[in-house]
Amino acid sequence: MRATCVFFHAHPDDEALLTAGTMARLADEGHRVVLVVATAGERGLTAPVDGDLGTVRTAELHASARALGCARVVLLGYADSGLDGTADEGFASADVEVAAEELAGLLRQEDADLLTVYDPAGGYGHPDHVQVHRVGVRAAELAGTSVVLEATVDRDLLLRVLRPLGRLVRALDVRSFERAYASRDEITHRVRVGAHAEAKRASMAAHATQATGGDSVRTLAALLRLPMPLFRRALGTEYYVRRDLPPGTRLTHPLDAHPLLTSPLDDHLPHLLDAHPSGPPHDRPLDAHPSHAPDDPSPSDEPPPHEPRDRPVVAGG
Repeated sequence: MRATCVFFHAHPDDEALLTAGTMARLADEGHRVVLVVATAGERGLTAPVDGDLGTVRTAELHASARALGCARVVLLGYADSGLDGTADEGFASADVEVAAEELAGLLRQEDADLLTVYDPAGGYGHPDHVQVHRVGVRAAELAGTSVVLEATVDRDLLLRVLRPLGRLVRALDVRSFERAYASRDEITHRVRVGAHAEAKRASMAAHATQATGGDSVRTLAALLRLPMPLFRRALGTEYYVRRDLPPGTRLTHPLDAHPLLTSPLDDHLPHLLDAHPSGPPHDRPLDAHPSHAPDDPSPSDEPPPHEPRDRPVVAGG
């Protein structure tokens, strides 16, 4: 059964870093993937560009969406709140109910089965990211979208990597990450995306403006320099929290549901069986994805990649 999965982000390039592998995997499996971005990122850090930065970053967003197989791209048109999140009339200061109703209308239009947002901390705390959580969670309530996944990072793993670096690089404030993202115990979904590392890398490379600017090496630039085996190893798992699942849940596919809960796709199963008297058009039940994953899966654990599908990207519509 094909699901519709809506990925909600704050700025162009956020999708590449946090959810690109999941998006490519779902599109490759035949699901409809819709990318919604609140702002054009026009106040982002970058080297000088020709023309308006928001226009350039919007073009980069569409290139990223094509690499991931998205069926639709929607920009909500809010102003970027800037690097410190304090810009006047930015998304961070928008009325949550108004913004949520706008997003809820899109969720209803798409009959969305799944919505991704960020964790309550907004990942590393940018006010636009915190607002994505607030607006997205409320929109799901208004639209009746039952599956909401918070895209995040395993904070325990991140700190394990950063603490040794902090002893070498004094400018790195490791303490600022101690409340960022989500703890390992909170994470319910560890989605393996190593088989889609090429698509994730292409998505990141599309955001060329975000690999430049500032006085130090940008995160995107550093990741793109990794050899593919190391890139796949480092970025081969994407992390999510689903708050309505009990602690200790360990799932490996974004459309998995806890065995004690009913998947939103189960509602469609009788119609699917009616249309296919010999059984559903899959070799396995709808929620028969593996339900356990190691903390640090290796690329060899990946299922074989599917054949890519070509899809048009439709702006704003």
